[in-house]
Amino acid sequence: MPITRRRLITISAAFAMLPAPSPSRATASDSRLWTGQALGARTSIRIEHPDGEAISARVMAEIDRLENILSLYRPDSAVARLNRLGSLAEPPFELLECLSLAGAVNRASGGRFDPTVQPLWALWAEAAARGERPDAQAIRAAAARVGWQRIEFDATMIALNPGMALTLNGIGQGYVADRVAALLEAEGLTDILIDTGELRALGGRPQGGDWPVRLETGGRLGLRQRALATSSPLGTTFDRDGKDGHILDPATGIPVQAKWRVVSVSAPSAAIADALATAACLMVDAKSLEEMIAGFSGARLEHHV
Repeated sequence: MPITRRRLITISAAFAMLPAPSPSRATASDSRLWTGQALGARTSIRIEHPDGEAISARVMAEIDRLENILSLYRPDSAVARLNRLGSLAEPPFELLECLSLAGAVNRASGGRFDPTVQPLWALWAEAAARGERPDAQAIRAAAARVGWQRIEFDATMIALNPGMALTLNGIGQGYVADRVAALLEAEGLTDILIDTGELRALGGRPQGGDWPVRLETGGRLGLRQRALATSSPLGTTFDRDGKDGHILDPATGIPVQAKWRVVSVSAPSAAIADALATAACLMVDAKSLEEMIAGFSGARLEHHV
């Protein structure tokens, strides 16, 4: 099973200021704190709203529903069934949307962002569990089963070539953040900050101003009506020495030898920011990185070192 980072998921939201006769903004006494598990991480939701507990329950139900579509760790999820069977009839809209977004980033990155690297990921993870690195022959065999251009999908079917498998780990957390933001906005909430491992802000802070975000390298930026994603090639590693990073180059089958230690990208969509930040670690130079990001409306390279 792929190695994962355990992250704290936090969602903070305030009741929207709506014109009369709608209810007024909730007070501090309306604040509700819910804790639990989602996306394999400890989760905290604080919502200032008279119906905060019920809204929190709907948020967690939505995350659970999306996990049943996108997660590799649930054997009956749509992705797990697709990987196991090689095809999936009448796929969920959310999976098709995720694949469409992933395809756009795949094209913009010259094929470097490739969700079909799952056979390589599984190979490296299984070798790491034995305290080893996979040998060159095994890497070549797994790499032969990688290739985004060999996926076929439309509204009626997703089909993979034999031996292929998908992972949406490079885009899924951002996609879930987008869907949660849409749900909360539909509930009439504003001033939301969602952290599913990638950040998604809907509006600013309830007290006014942007959400202050600290970058992994120590810098700061304000986030409002945008998403921010950060990738680090060595943020998660297969080996104890921290040399074999979790982002694999589909062209070579080995952990990417990245030009940058950390890359942060912002965009209107958390899914796009998530995928671009992952893809950025695979780009060969600053020019190609900037050109890739420029291909997405509103996307910005915020920081790279």
